[in-house]
Amino acid sequence: MAQRPTSARTEQMDSRAEGLDTRSPEAILQLLADAQVEAAGVVRQALEPIAAAAERAAACLGGGGRLAYAGAGSSGLMAIADALELPGTYGIPLSRIRMLIAGGAEALVNLAGGPEDDAGQAERDVAAAGLGKGDCLVAVSASGSTPYALASLRAARAAGAATIAFANNAGAPMFAHADVAVLLPTPPEIIAGSTRMGAATAQKIALNMMSTLVAVHLGHVYDGYMVNLHADNIKLKGRAARIVAAIAGIDEAEAGDLLDESGGSVKAAVLAARGVARADAARLLDGSGQNLRRALSSLDGSARSRTTGS
Repeated sequence: MAQRPTSARTEQMDSRAEGLDTRSPEAILQLLADAQVEAAGVVRQALEPIAAAAERAAACLGGGGRLAYAGAGSSGLMAIADALELPGTYGIPLSRIRMLIAGGAEALVNLAGGPEDDAGQAERDVAAAGLGKGDCLVAVSASGSTPYALASLRAARAAGAATIAFANNAGAPMFAHADVAVLLPTPPEIIAGSTRMGAATAQKIALNMMSTLVAVHLGHVYDGYMVNLHADNIKLKGRAARIVAAIAGIDEAEAGDLLDESGGSVKAAVLAARGVARADAARLLDGSGQNLRRALSSLDGSARSRTTGS
């Protein structure tokens, strides 16, 4: 039976896949790899909306609100992967993050398709998360029409939350319910409809970019360092010490000691290397919006003022 035509690119088959199952394993893998690279490349077309999304999300977090992610299937997994990394990488408290996925926790061991059609559950999940004014919901869907993702956007917007939508099809219905719409126009999949491949690759990259820019806006990045990381294992404690050493221009042993004295805070340890007491460092960072560069600039400005005054 002939395939029913569809206008959704995410459901179409890449013409290069004709006869795919007759080719050598290496040829199949080469085609799959090429398709992944092409999918990744489309993210460059979405830099402006990704930047707008990051600014909107950072404003909510910076204002004391929460950042929620919602999705179904592989798109939901991409959303959750981004959400789960924020506390460890950038020190954003887990209490400020909400994760909504069709099927709930069961989806992490059984990614069934049925729950993605449950719009009512999405509405209940948004209500249970307590989303409202000052919060932000990021919904992700390859098709842009998944009932769970679509309903989560509608419910969050109705509750007064800011809304962001990521989808891979132009004209996605989700975009009509989003303050910021991010289109990732990936080509048809080599395996038609298998959006865990190209579409999900583009989503993962775009979400990584958005959340990294959020961290930059919040002052949690200094040069190329994650200065608000939560160092809760040996590897990360070593990384934190190296970050302090690099920024402060001291050796790692001294940096490790300063981290211990600063309660594990990279930002406070860097300030401690400049002779700032722990309590004073906390006040300085609070006054600088937790932005280490601004705190250091303020410290330098104070030092120049004292020198000039003398």
